[in-house]
Amino acid sequence: MSRNQEQSKKIVSYVLMNVREHPKDITNITSQEFGITRPAVLRHIRKLIDNGVLVVHGKTRDRHYELKPFAQEKFEFKINNDLREDIVWREYIFPLLKGLESNVLKICSHGVTEMVNNVIDHSDGNKLSVEVTYAIDLIDILVIDNGIGIFQKLRSELNLDDNIHAILELSKGKLTTDPEHHTGEGIFFTSRSFDRFIIASGNLYFAHEEESGDWLLEEQEDILQGTVIRMQIKTLSNRKLFDVFNKYTSGEDFGFTKTHIPVALARYGDENLISRSQAKRLLARFDRFREIILDFDGVDSIGQAFADEIFRVFQNKYPDIHLSPIRASADVQKMIKRAKAHNNNQTD
Repeated sequence: MSRNQEQSKKIVSYVLMNVREHPKDITNITSQEFGITRPAVLRHIRKLIDNGVLVVHGKTRDRHYELKPFAQEKFEFKINNDLREDIVWREYIFPLLKGLESNVLKICSHGVTEMVNNVIDHSDGNKLSVEVTYAIDLIDILVIDNGIGIFQKLRSELNLDDNIHAILELSKGKLTTDPEHHTGEGIFFTSRSFDRFIIASGNLYFAHEEESGDWLLEEQEDILQGTVIRMQIKTLSNRKLFDVFNKYTSGEDFGFTKTHIPVALARYGDENLISRSQAKRLLARFDRFREIILDFDGVDSIGQAFADEIFRVFQNKYPDIHLSPIRASADVQKMIKRAKAHNNNQTD
């Protein structure tokens, strides 16, 4: 391959990987990235349009580009005793995704079957739809039902305080309303297998970005009936399903022993995390794990009682459970050190 051909390949790849985030200014950023003129970039873009990879909309200032999907389908099902998640995957979704690398395909298979099974067993709805968009850079999968709503279901059957409390418990893993038939691991591992995982139900929107480790919880004005789950993963992702499971399991039986909890979910609105009752809400079901990563991203400070309840009282009661705080601010770190300093069982 000549130097010009290699450069052209890099330019095309850059356009395809960045046009989703830069539909209007992809020409400018590509020009700056490679030090070439806008007309030179446009020549590559025109070829992509002619080859059916890109679609252009609008003219002049309103012009923007988007990737043309290889496949884009929506399937609707009645939720009844005859509906099976493996059939949904094998007969409807899998044929659309042929050509994907096996690691990405396995993650998609896991996500679709786990989420469809949850709908069948827990939603109390009668309609399910699964939407798939397969583009050159991204797989986007939607699983939608018209049931009671996942947060409301967990809240009512597990006697939780409210829907936000349900989200906190859901993020820990090992949460299910039917322990005889389910382990409560499906959403935990699926949310960490995809690049982006979103649940919307009622007036709440909950999202996880795997690459950054960011969690987002927002209230919406519109009330959504049922549940919408969105799973997205890059087609060139090198993530492997086995590695995701291995990260949170241990022992010969690969037991689910480790969890990663966003501490900010223990907070309601703009309140500060200061009380023992807030800490106890966070600590619920911690005794089911051997290692707990406490992610303090988005938490600027914590109170003395909150820190003491977690890092002294709980740690004294469960000395074999390892608590690992991460992304803690300087103020949070001070409170944690202060609590540990009063722990007679703590050794440094």
